[in-house]
Amino acid sequence: MKIRTGFDIAFESVQPTPMILALSVHPSRMPDLLTPHTIAFDPPIPSQEYRDVFDNVLTRIVTPPGRLTISADFVVQDSGQPDVYAPHAQQIEVQNLPSDVLVYLLGSRYCDTDKLSETAWSLFGGTPMGWGRVQAIVDYVHDRIRFDYMCADATRTAWDGFMQRQGVCRDFAHLAVAFCRCMNIPARYCTGYLGDIGIPPVPDPMDFSAWFEVYLDGGWYTFDARHNTPRIGRIVMARGRDATDVAITTNFGYAHLARFDVHTDEVF
Repeated sequence: MKIRTGFDIAFESVQPTPMILALSVHPSRMPDLLTPHTIAFDPPIPSQEYRDVFDNVLTRIVTPPGRLTISADFVVQDSGQPDVYAPHAQQIEVQNLPSDVLVYLLGSRYCDTDKLSETAWSLFGGTPMGWGRVQAIVDYVHDRIRFDYMCADATRTAWDGFMQRQGVCRDFAHLAVAFCRCMNIPARYCTGYLGDIGIPPVPDPMDFSAWFEVYLDGGWYTFDARHNTPRIGRIVMARGRDATDVAITTNFGYAHLARFDVHTDEVF
């Protein structure tokens, strides 16, 4: 399967504004690129790529005063297979986890495990460990939160999402990640492209998507608390502890978002 994807984003600034962009495809998907993956800037400006501590490819820029358009358009080869389903995958005891996985057991900016631990154990303590427990968490979060684009809030934490019972895909992911960590299951937040491939057309505007991965049986598995069903054509861009680590743009100063378009479509 071939997937054409990309974005067209514009910012307006009144003065030079440093930014970090998490708009590149993750290195794990780079071998699948069928066309060059190039981030274009209009007007042209200098940019610098680097790898962060989570192995994401980030881009440093300074926006000029006025409007800056940031865009990309490329084609990715995909297996066309849905997310892996491994119902027998087992949870690994904390003392036996690899050291580099332990960070995904800790609370973070948006995954406030300290506020949710007692609730998590009361809800999921009686569920079967491993895949079954993660799926129970996903089922609960999927039913707990009502999806609404108009309710997006960049400051909403997992606890807030639990209490407010509304949000967007990142809020589903944050709450599920926090619950998993409370239950000693390493979980990391993911962002990327997820088009309406293999499902009926969805009227919502296309956007970047958020989901999460858990560490079971020595490997990472994908779960999606918003959709709660295996999906086709995920293209991961970045992974981290929560949305702080994988923010599409991080601005060090004020920059007004003037345009935001994302596309992800199967091509034949």
